[in-house]
Amino acid sequence: MQRESHAIIIGGSLAGLFASRVLAKHFDRVSIVERDFFPEKPAPRPGIPQSRHLHILLNRGRIILEEFFPGLENELVAAGARSLDPRSIGWFSPAGWAPHFSPDLNDLILFSRDLLDWQIRRRLAENTNVHFLQGGTVTGLLANASRAEVAGVSVRFRDRHNPSNIHTENLYADLVVDAGGKVSKTPKWLKSLGYEPPQETVINAFVGYATRIYKCSGKLSETAPVFVSLAPPVRTRGGAIFPIEGNRWLVTLDGGDRDYPPTDEAGFLEFARTLPTPTIYHAIKDAEAITPVYSYRGTENRWRHYERLRRYPENLIIIGHAVCAFNPIYGHGITVAALDAQMLDECLQKQRQRYLQGNLKGFSRQFQKKLAKLHTIPWTFAISQDSRYRGSTGAKLNLATRLTIDYMDLVLKVLVGDAKVCQAFVEVVHMIESPAVLFSPSIALKAIGQLLTVRQKAELRSRVYTESG
Repeated sequence: MQRESHAIIIGGSLAGLFASRVLAKHFDRVSIVERDFFPEKPAPRPGIPQSRHLHILLNRGRIILEEFFPGLENELVAAGARSLDPRSIGWFSPAGWAPHFSPDLNDLILFSRDLLDWQIRRRLAENTNVHFLQGGTVTGLLANASRAEVAGVSVRFRDRHNPSNIHTENLYADLVVDAGGKVSKTPKWLKSLGYEPPQETVINAFVGYATRIYKCSGKLSETAPVFVSLAPPVRTRGGAIFPIEGNRWLVTLDGGDRDYPPTDEAGFLEFARTLPTPTIYHAIKDAEAITPVYSYRGTENRWRHYERLRRYPENLIIIGHAVCAFNPIYGHGITVAALDAQMLDECLQKQRQRYLQGNLKGFSRQFQKKLAKLHTIPWTFAISQDSRYRGSTGAKLNLATRLTIDYMDLVLKVLVGDAKVCQAFVEVVHMIESPAVLFSPSIALKAIGQLLTVRQKAELRSRVYTESG
């Protein structure tokens, strides 16, 4: 009788949940070890402190999730999530109000993070080979005698109804997946097994945000969704107002360079009043708040370079924020987690074609290298923005990156007066199109023309100043 194959996932984050959907196709049993106890209804939990804030599902992520969980979109809408035409959303870009256009994008589905997590868990529970091991904290990796292969994890479990009742178990598996987020302990665990921990790149713009939820009534019910971009180094404040399930509006205010939005009511309103457009302030100044103001400041970009390790154990992979975390303000997190899972599926299919008996030899190292290439684009986007802040730390940009940043500034200036350029930019943000489209001749000529216009204006001002002097 053939032995049952088993995969263990550390962490019930979205990255872990998406990965479990994929692993259920390739393993007889999948165990998700989560230190929290999941709520029975959509609600915040300690392990996801950022869940109270705005989350956006980009179109690329939406497509992947619908492939993973057919009908999920309709289920979210049935649960109260809002479906909005992208043209109904106002975007105050770094260069001003962006034009409306007819994008090749589906309607946006707007929801709370708690609703999405709950709906995904509900769908996974329908898989008989996916098991949630709640209240379990992984304390270390188990390895074979030579320590060349990871064989499982050691877990400390606590009882849901009696937290003082604690016991430890060793769980064995063919593959261990760390989806434990930024608090991942894998670097420490690898060191205890005799491996070098990965190098880390950390870039921090000290961005923080504060969120409050309001009842949809009065002027708020007439408000169109608005997104106000930060524009460092000049403009360090932004925000967004979007409807979510439950006839509620979620308002997030954000600030970079430690210009954090306050968490008291008067300070929160005053911060909204100082934004470059009064839209959000006018919508909420007389609105009924139904939650306190919640703050979050863990927004640093962190890349643990497992792909660079000279020695790496078999049967262990790291995904999601456990390997590469982006400043969440750019909205890439959910979509990149879905892309990670999609790549995991593709790599496992190729591995099965290479070794028909389920052998995972060489899989872990190759997967981490491919994952690093996948993360390059969203990472570059995030750090190119965060490096603009005067107080940003950790950024060491080469000449090519600096030139790209300058070029994108020109593109942003062009798009406020050109609907086609705006459409291309939005499709790149939604990861539907490659960033290469923004360097196409038609857009590049307009961007360069913008540069010439700026220089001509500067020369004219200089000439006027000289002649008047």
